[in-house]
Amino acid sequence: MTDVLVTTTEQIPGKQYEIIGEVFGLTTQSKNVIKNIGAGLKSVVGGEIKSFTELMTETRDTSVARLKANAAELGADAVVMMRYDTDSISEGMETVTAYGTAVKFIS
Repeated sequence: MTDVLVTTTEQIPGKQYEIIGEVFGLTTQSKNVIKNIGAGLKSVVGGEIKSFTELMTETRDTSVARLKANAAELGADAVVMMRYDTDSISEGMETVTAYGTAVKFIS
């Protein structure tokens, strides 16, 4: 993983920077059929569906890692205004996009 700082804020306290441009990290993942069946049964009785929580955590982490890699390729020190966009493509298949603005610190 790269050492690119990622923040949801527009300003980084004590830092001046120049904007490089938009960066993205995208992933689409799914769980296996057995976990999907278990999740379907759980939806009948209610409660947290842990396999889907794990799925969303994995997709989020992967999308942020790819965002950092995209920023590092551009020579960025940080990404500001990071946001997520999520979507269900089909049952048990989720896509997550992390996006923001890559910046370079001014010495």
